Amino acid sequence: MSNLKRIKETARLARKNGTVRVHDYICDCSKRQEIYQVADQVKKEVGDVGILINNAGIITGRMFLDSPDMLLEKSIQVNTMAHFWTVKAFVPAMVASNHGHVVTISSAAGCYAVNKMADYCTSKFAVLGFAESLALEMMVMKKNGVKSTIVCPYLVNTGMFEGCKTKWSHFLPIIDPEYAVERIVCGILRNERYIFIPRSLYLINVIKSITPAKSADLFYDYLGILQVMNKFKGRTEKTDDYKYQTKSIKPPGSLD
Repeated sequence: MSNLKRIKETARLARKNGTVRVHDYICDCSKRQEIYQVADQVKKEVGDVGILINNAGIITGRMFLDSPDMLLEKSIQVNTMAHFWTVKAFVPAMVASNHGHVVTISSAAGCYAVNKMADYCTSKFAVLGFAESLALEMMVMKKNGVKSTIVCPYLVNTGMFEGCKTKWSHFLPIIDPEYAVERIVCGILRNERYIFIPRSLYLINVIKSITPAKSADLFYDYLGILQVMNKFKGRTEKTDDYKYQTKSIKPPGSLD
């Protein structure tokens, strides 16, 4: 199913609820000017955005030295730079009203390096730092009404990491998309700053921070993290993965 078909299906399912007004758009988020153009269209047709969820992501799934330059650049453009441009486009209105929420989908790969993920880890480490810096800037500006939530999931079963296997499925499971969505929504409603999925990642964070590097390497190897990409296939369907959808949902009569 193409990205355009996916967003149309998502919009259709949202409209079935009958209590929301749905606007759907498609945007190549590797292109700054296209992001700005679509953002202007959203603001014109919908109004100011109260919550921004940056969720676009791609991965090459190759050893770094075997990765074509073009794919490496595309990973940074989609996974990192797109966050810059969407924040530039939508957050000024949040600052002006001191109300809004920026949700940044990083990754467990934004906390721990993994082989065959050099481009992905780089982009997700960068996104984590960007989101943390942005949250601090809101605090310094005394814009406490502009909230930040940073999401760091392990592998989610959406097809992006097709073929990946986990050694200890009870400790580091491949995450069901519906569970991930439920956990993220609950975290947003509670204004959680960080959401790690599964919760075992909190423990790994602690171990990484207090364990010598060589010991951490052995721990990652024991968990199977160093082998998780060995059978990586990625998406088998032919879609432009770097094209993602922005969906704006607004209840009838809402002023937000």
